[in-house]
Amino acid sequence: MATLLGIDIGGTGIKAAPVDVKTGELLAPRERILTPHPATPDAVVKVVAELFQHFDWTGPAGATFPAVIKDGVARTAANVDQSWIGTDAASLFTKATGAPVTVLNDADAAGIAEMEFGVGRGHRGVVLMLTLGTGIGSALFNDGSLVPNTELGHLEVRGKEAEKRASEIVREREGLTWDKYAKRLSEYFEVLEALFSPDLFVIGGGVSKKAEKFLPMIEIRTAIEPAQLQNEAGIVGAAVAASKALPASLPG
Repeated sequence: MATLLGIDIGGTGIKAAPVDVKTGELLAPRERILTPHPATPDAVVKVVAELFQHFDWTGPAGATFPAVIKDGVARTAANVDQSWIGTDAASLFTKATGAPVTVLNDADAAGIAEMEFGVGRGHRGVVLMLTLGTGIGSALFNDGSLVPNTELGHLEVRGKEAEKRASEIVREREGLTWDKYAKRLSEYFEVLEALFSPDLFVIGGGVSKKAEKFLPMIEIRTAIEPAQLQNEAGIVGAAVAASKALPASLPG
C-alpha cells in the first residue's frame, strides 16, 4: 500500500498524518493531541483511536512509542506511564481501531525516515542517528539495515547517563552555552565512535533546527549532519515501517 497513517507517540504530544510511503510526503496537515497524563495504556489508546477518527482512517497504520519494542510489546517506558511495561501495544491499538497497527521504537522510526528520504538516503556503512530532545534516542543502521532498540542515550559518560548530560532539555535547564553543549556532545560522540566506528552521525530532534549553532564546534572524526525531516520524521518512519510489515499480497 502506498498510503498509510503514521502516528508519533511522545511524552508531550501524539501526532498523526497519512503518509505517501513512496515519497515520504504527508498527504494532509498533521493532527496533534496532547499526551494524556498519566499516559496509561487506556488513555493513550483513546487518543490513537481519536486520531483514526479525525482522518476517517480504516486502513493499516504505524505508531512510534518511547520504549524498547519487541514484537509489538513495550519492554520499557520512557516519558509514559510505567504500566506500559509488558503491554502488547500493537494488539491494544489494533483492537481499539479495528485496523492493523505496527509499533516500533520512536528513534528507530525517525531513523527509518531519514534513511529513506533524508540525509541517510543511499548511504552505506554504519549510520547512527541520534535524536536530542527530552532524552536521547538512537537508531543504528548498517548498510541501510536497522539494528532495533539500541537506546544508546543510556550509555554512561563521566559516570552519568548521556541523556542526563547532553539532551536538549538538559541544555535548556542548565542554561548551557552552545560551546559548552558542543563539548558535552563531543564527549558523548567520542564514546559512540569507540564502540561503533560509524561512517556518519545524523542529528535529529528539535535542536536539529539550530544545528548551525553547535555542530561546527563538535570535535570528532566522523562526518556529522543534521536531520532533514525534523518533526515529521516519526510520523513518516512509522508509516514506512508499517508498509514493510504488510503482507506482500495486499494491493498498492
